[in-house]
This record gives sequence, structure tokens and C-alpha cells, in this order.
Amino acid sequence: MKKLLSILLILSLSLTFLMISIENNAYNKNYYLRSYKKYNIESETGRIMYELDEITNHIINYLKGKGGDKLLEPYFNEREVMHMRDVQNLFKYERLVKYFFGIISIIIMGYLGYKKEYKFLGKTLVFGLFINYIALIILSLFIISDFNKYFTIFHYIFFSNELWLLNPQTDLMIQMLPEEFFIGMAKKIGLSFFIYLSILQIIGIYYMKKGREEWKEL
Repeated sequence: MKKLLSILLILSLSLTFLMISIENNAYNKNYYLRSYKKYNIESETGRIMYELDEITNHIINYLKGKGGDKLLEPYFNEREVMHMRDVQNLFKYERLVKYFFGIISIIIMGYLGYKKEYKFLGKTLVFGLFINYIALIILSLFIISDFNKYFTIFHYIFFSNELWLLNPQTDLMIQMLPEEFFIGMAKKIGLSFFIYLSILQIIGIYYMKKGREEWKEL
């Protein structure tokens, strides 16, 4: 029973905080604006920063599910809007994963706290979450070796069409968000996830210590 709870907790926490890391960065308007300046997007698109700022607001709200296609139609062509519709659906599923596994995490941690299984909880957090570091290292190697290749594989896995194949000569979406933008985004998501894991492991150390102290008192 404990082994099952441990595996389920590790899985739930990992997915919950990975989704949170994705959201925090995908909705980070400042990152978009810094990227526009860094990659000279005003020149690439022929849009001034004020316009790019306005479009970015609509993109982020769209990803959050706060509006329909009309948010994007003034700026993007039909193919781009259809692709963003697919992206919006991905984010909808991402939020479901976050809430579902977040609730499971809370239930399991609450149960272990109720049972005073502090040492077990602490060990699960400290040692069980290390598997994520292996995943981060592997993904980092993919990004370093050939980001375009694995980004393409990602699209083939998560999209059932090829609407994501945009033309940088004519499509504003790819002009605003070039490959370098997504490389930076992937790095920031990985860093955020690493920080969340580290915080959880620090909490785990606290519970391990608390469990040892209660054992001594007995």
C-alpha cells in the first residue's frame, strides 16, 4: 500500500508542478516582450512594439481559454487561427491534468499527515522526485543536440494535423515566435520545474526530520 502511495504521489506531484511550470512561462508576458527585443521582431514583422504587446495580450488570454477565435482573427490568417485552436485545446487538457493530479497530491499528503507517516512522506519527496532530474537532463541533451528535430516530433505527437507548419515569409505567428523563442521557453520551463522540485525536496527534509523526532519521543 505504501509503495503504491509513494509512486502515485511522485507521479502526481511531478505532473502537477510540470503543468504549473508550463503555465507560468507560457503566460509570462514579459518573456514574450524581451524575446521580441532580443530577436528584433519589430523588424521581422513590420509591427511596432505597442502592436506586438497588444497581440501578445490576446494570445495569452486565448491560451487561458478566456476568449474564442475572435481574439486572434484581426491579426492572424485562418490557418494560424486553426492551429491556435488546437493549442488552446492542449492548454485546456493541461489545466485538467494540473487540477486532477493536484487534488490527488493533496489527498495523499493529507492522508499521510493524518496517519503521521512523516518520515515516509519525507523520504518519498526527497528521494522519489530525483527521477525528474534524470528526465530534465535527457530533455536538455535533446534541446542541445537538435531542438528542431524533437520539437517537430512533439508536434507530430500532440497534433493530429499539419496546421503547425507555418510559413515564416507570410505567417505572423511564426515571425513573432521563432524557434529561438521556444528554445528559451523550454529552458525556462525546465528551470522552473527544477526550482519547484527543489522546494518539494526541502519540505521532504523537514518531514524526515519531524518523523525522526517523533520516533525518538516514542
